[in-house]
Amino acid sequence: MTKVYPNSLILGSPAPEVDACAEPAALTVWRKSLLFNCSGFTVFDAKGSLVFRVDNYSSESRTEIVLMDAAGKPLFAIRRKRLSLADHWQIYEGEGAAPAARPSFSMRKHATLFSSKALARVIPCSRAAGEAGPIYSVEGSFSQRACVVYDERRRPVAEVQRKEAVAGVSFGGDVFRLVVQPDFDAGLAMAVVILLEQMFGSRAAPLKG
Repeated sequence: MTKVYPNSLILGSPAPEVDACAEPAALTVWRKSLLFNCSGFTVFDAKGSLVFRVDNYSSESRTEIVLMDAAGKPLFAIRRKRLSLADHWQIYEGEGAAPAARPSFSMRKHATLFSSKALARVIPCSRAAGEAGPIYSVEGSFSQRACVVYDERRRPVAEVQRKEAVAGVSFGGDVFRLVVQPDFDAGLAMAVVILLEQMFGSRAAPLKG
């Protein structure tokens, strides 16, 4: 069976200004749970080690998704914003189970009547008055596995890429690459991927060869 974890790293966008010794993390995302009768994601690093997992037992109408590390520890809880008519989700650290828990980020699908590369925006949720953080924009085509997360200075911090065929075997859309720059949280990058799947996955067009 052809291995699904990363092959050589190829960045399609300019690298951000980071330490010369640091390198981007090349992850392979498999749109499949390792557990029977579950949907979700399984994510490997460049050495083939499991780093993230999502195992969903509930129906397609789910309103909460939990991103876990390899040991099953919750990293982010992702919930659809209540009373929201649009695709608007909130990202909590850990399980986010406490009644007073506040989201760390919110992500909203970009809505426009005109053709646009913009897919979504990721906005930090202030925990105190005047507290702020960088706003990230997602552009490109998730259905074609070709989109980039940019920071406010238009530096690419994460990128979804097609997975190159190995020995003539194509992986299709269920296996793709997530390249994360060293100054960006890989867990948050994967949370963004999960929400892109929620927003665009059901309408994803077949990948072009």
